[in-house]
Amino acid sequence: MGTTSTNLAPLVFTGVSQYSSDLQSILQRAVQIAQIPATQLQNQDSDVLQKKTVATSLGDAVSNLAGTLTALGAVGDNAGVAATSSDTTKISILNSNATSPTTYAISHITSLASAASETSLTGYANSNTTGVSSTGSLQLSVGSTNYPINLTSQTNNLVGLRDAINKSGAGVTATILTTGTGANPNYLSITSTADGAAALKLTDDPTGAATALLTSSNPGSDASFQLNGVPVTKSSNTINDVVPGVSFSLQGTTTGSEQVTISLASDRSRLSSALSDFVTSFNSLSSQVNAQIGPSAGALSGDFLVRQIQGDLRQLTNFTDSGAIKSFADLGLTLDQTGTLSFNQDTFNGLSDSQIASGFTFVSSSTSGFGSLAANFNQISDPISGLIKIQTDQYTATDRRLNDELATTNARISAMRSNLTLKLESADALLAQLTSQQTVLTASISSLNFTLYGKPAGS
Repeated sequence: MGTTSTNLAPLVFTGVSQYSSDLQSILQRAVQIAQIPATQLQNQDSDVLQKKTVATSLGDAVSNLAGTLTALGAVGDNAGVAATSSDTTKISILNSNATSPTTYAISHITSLASAASETSLTGYANSNTTGVSSTGSLQLSVGSTNYPINLTSQTNNLVGLRDAINKSGAGVTATILTTGTGANPNYLSITSTADGAAALKLTDDPTGAATALLTSSNPGSDASFQLNGVPVTKSSNTINDVVPGVSFSLQGTTTGSEQVTISLASDRSRLSSALSDFVTSFNSLSSQVNAQIGPSAGALSGDFLVRQIQGDLRQLTNFTDSGAIKSFADLGLTLDQTGTLSFNQDTFNGLSDSQIASGFTFVSSSTSGFGSLAANFNQISDPISGLIKIQTDQYTATDRRLNDELATTNARISAMRSNLTLKLESADALLAQLTSQQTVLTASISSLNFTLYGKPAGS
């Protein structure tokens, strides 16, 4: 919410007396004095809005730092284990949360999962009028599950059948194919919405003649492969429950003894990248906090919010552990006198494998790990109950209150000015009248003196 302006319409006092300029000065001064409280309210609201802007910016920076801390903890939790495929044309890695280095052999990928799809055995002359069922009663079968399809005399046509199938909840999509040739160019096409072997059947009069209306050429297929020699069959090409912590997608089949290796190995570059991201977000927040401290502090100088964030940042830089990696300095992070954090890649690259393993433990999200400190910043930046949300809501409420008070004050000033203007205009008219009467009276006295004494008075 913005601040209501205290500027009123320009003062225009058009008088008729010789004192009109003095009266306008009186009006101008009275309005200026009356506007002092309004100006104070406007300044207060400007300060509140500035505080809200700074707090919101701090909230974004705190949230970013919490995110990088969480990501850093996740890297520590899985020891930086990354999954790779030896042949991405056959298997692509989708996601990995594995925590232990190992390898898996995928072989005998004999088929990929595909969706069942069939078309009507015959075509129909007209999609809207040609009947498709002898009784209006049909049955759609998807694998071993049956779905009744009932058509009325108005819907016993290809369009009605398509719509009824799509509304059946059978997990298929029905469409009408028009070839444009022959006397019966319109065909019904039904395709499963999910991959996997599931034969599609559409039977007319299922309890009577049981006439099949669909082809049986593409019943769909399951994915079939071997994992470390163990046969596996899945209805989807996305596999997320056979290799612990790893999701992968089958992209192609193999031939003969061909196999694809999924390798899970600790990748120190994941720790390096997470540390670099942390340094960037730390410095961004630290610089904003420092801008609210000291002789040239900003709008939140001395605010509890700033002190809270400052304390949490200090806790980050003072964090230590008892392992081979005892502090961030051991990982190549240093803090200068200005509070700026830096990451020395050369120091990190010089760490041994055992030190890197200790580094993963150091940054983990366990209760004793560095990543657990993300909770401190999440409590501040939480969009529902966080400290910044509470404080910005208070600023918003104060802004509304000040604007309401300012509107009331401006209305009072406007009414005062209107009333005073009317009174001064009345006074001005009276002064003009008195001046006119004085002029007439002076002229009369002068004329009388001239008549009596032959000269103006005082001559």
